[in-house]
Parts: sequence; C-alpha cells; structure tokens
Amino acid sequence: MSGATYQQRRDALETYFDRTASDAWAKLTSDAPVSGVRAKVRAGRDHIRDTILEWLPGDLTGQTVLDAGCGAGQLAFAMAERGAQVEAVDLASTLLDIAAERAPEHVRERVQFRAGDMLDPDGAPVDRVVAMDSIIHYRPADMTDMIAGLASRAQDQVIFTFAPRTPMLTALWFVGKLFPKSDRSPAIVPVSEAGLRKRIAAHPGLEGWRVGRTLRVDRFFYISQAMELVRE
Repeated sequence: MSGATYQQRRDALETYFDRTASDAWAKLTSDAPVSGVRAKVRAGRDHIRDTILEWLPGDLTGQTVLDAGCGAGQLAFAMAERGAQVEAVDLASTLLDIAAERAPEHVRERVQFRAGDMLDPDGAPVDRVVAMDSIIHYRPADMTDMIAGLASRAQDQVIFTFAPRTPMLTALWFVGKLFPKSDRSPAIVPVSEAGLRKRIAAHPGLEGWRVGRTLRVDRFFYISQAMELVRE
C-alpha cells in the first residue's frame, strides 16, 4: 500500500467523521426527518445494508464478523441479532459513542466497539468481514490493498462496497469538487468494476479468493455497489 496516500486520506476521514460531520451522520443514520437528498442517501444505504445481510447466513451463531468502518452500528447490530460476535471498528470515536448509545440491550455483549484502523495487523482471524462504504474514499491501488488486508483476516467471506464509475457519479463528483472544502466530505473515488476485478485477480494478497455476487444501488445522490469475495 502507498503508505503516505493511505495515511493522509485516513487522517482526513477521521477528522471529517469525528468532528465536522458527526451530527449530520447521527441524524442520517437515525429515523429523524431529513431533506430530500439525504432521504435518497438514506434509502440507498438501507438497500446496500439489506443486500449485505442477504448475502450473509441467516444464522451467524458461533461466528465472528469484522465490521470494518462500522459507523453508527446499524449493520453490526443486525449481525449480532443473528448471533454473531461482531468486532465493530471505526476511525471516528464520535460515531462509536453514538453506536454504543444506540446498541439494543440484548446484543450489547455480542458487539465489541473499537476506535482505530480497520487494517490493524494485530487483529485476530474472523469468519467474515464486511466493509460498507468504508473504502470508497481511497484511490484504486490503496483500495485493492485494503481489500487484501481485510481478506487476510477472513476465513470464508469478504463483502465490501465501492463507488462504481458511472456517468452520473462522475458528474456528481465534479459538482462536489466545486464546493468549498469546508462544505464537502472527503472525495469519493469512483472505480470501474472491470478495473477493480482485474486488480483483485492480480493482487498476490488475494490469491485463493474470487468475486462472487455483486449488486449496484442507484438512488441518484447515492450510487454504490456491493461485491462479495469468497474462497475458491
């Protein structure tokens, strides 16, 4: 991984989610009323989350799952409901505080929150890894290295999302670049599905893994694609 670019982007994301946008994300990930644009983003995220849950076993009892970039904890709680022991990691301690407050009482013991890098090399092996919208801000080379790093901990399955390179997303990306830095989040980096597949197939850290299911969600202001890696 290109250490400097990864570190710079990671630090920018930590600052944004931990300070600049914590209130906005707390509202977006709740049931509170939001604007039309944010309602579309919320609906898109709900669809992606439901897709990830569909791809996971209905019964996760006895299994361990790493939720890499867990945010406010919605996906972590849903997996814990199925019996999983969840390691929920996020850079933003503010979001983890929100997640801890929202955690349903009956799953609290099955979710372990940790502030820090999702690629912590000292992490223990897990059965599955999910990474919803947590690698979308990194350039393709770093993104593929991150996927390989997450896969190095997983026994059976890795599910992640990426920002597919589409005309609409490219246009939105350019529009977003026009706003002052103080008014926008760290840029999402669109990548082509074909290019990402080639990178995955060629990466030495992903030998023994293959692409499984994939699904794209398009809610105009929210365009994301889920992809699954499984052991060959």
